[in-house]
Amino acid sequence: MSRVADGVNRPAPITIEIDGAAIPAHPGETLAAAMIAAGVYRMRDDRSGAPRGMLCNMGTCSECFVWIADGQTWRRRRACLTPVAGGLRAATREGQP
Repeated sequence: MSRVADGVNRPAPITIEIDGAAIPAHPGETLAAAMIAAGVYRMRDDRSGAPRGMLCNMGTCSECFVWIADGQTWRRRRACLTPVAGGLRAATREGQP
């Protein structure tokens, strides 16, 4: 999936980090939108180890939980409700990277 490009003016891209990989994002996007635009559909694993991805895109279902670095601490956050910011680091598995 890619971003709509025709007729859309966006701010200059910033770089965020997902599982140690640098991906471009635009200020104003959510982390989920940036992940999907970059081809990252797996946001977490359930207890059986099955991959889970975004479902409701409004913060209700909790399918898009990811781990986000907050200093030296990693916190679970919903990717669909998290705005991107330069230097944001996220992981799709606890304890990564």
